Amino acid sequence: MPNLKNQQEVKSLTEKFKSMKGLILTEYHGLTVEEISDLRAKLRSTSSEYAVVKNTLGKIALKEAGIDAGENLSGPTALVIEGGDIVSPAKVVVEFAKTHAKLKVRAGFLEGKFVDASVIEQLSSLPSREVLIAKLLGSMNSPITGFVNVLAANIRGFVTVLDAIAKKQAA
Repeated sequence: MPNLKNQQEVKSLTEKFKSMKGLILTEYHGLTVEEISDLRAKLRSTSSEYAVVKNTLGKIALKEAGIDAGENLSGPTALVIEGGDIVSPAKVVVEFAKTHAKLKVRAGFLEGKFVDASVIEQLSSLPSREVLIAKLLGSMNSPITGFVNVLAANIRGFVTVLDAIAKKQAA
């Protein structure tokens, strides 16, 4: 019979897994407590959580959330549970892994399936959600701005002609 603490942890993890946007599996073996705390602080700003979870409890929670972990949870594994944007946490983890060689990105879970570390690295190279929205709005605004300038050009030309006629008559 599993103990109460493990049952509560599985229940908590299952709720997190059901509401998550994505998941990044990392190998953290060899990182100091300060380094892990630093990573957690950086991830908190992206509405994500860095959790070191026992593999058996993680597998049970994933299974209860309807996700087949397969062989992805083996060895010392820590999970980045993404709560909001999926690009920002990937950026934080990949940048942190570049400066801390002991942190390795193993896999990720996006859009209902597990992906390898190269997909997470590609995801981290995307611009942030805010930048993408700004680019989209700029490209949507561009034709409207051009149309307004075309309409204004005729009026500007007409005013210029009237001004020239007024100056000629005044002289």
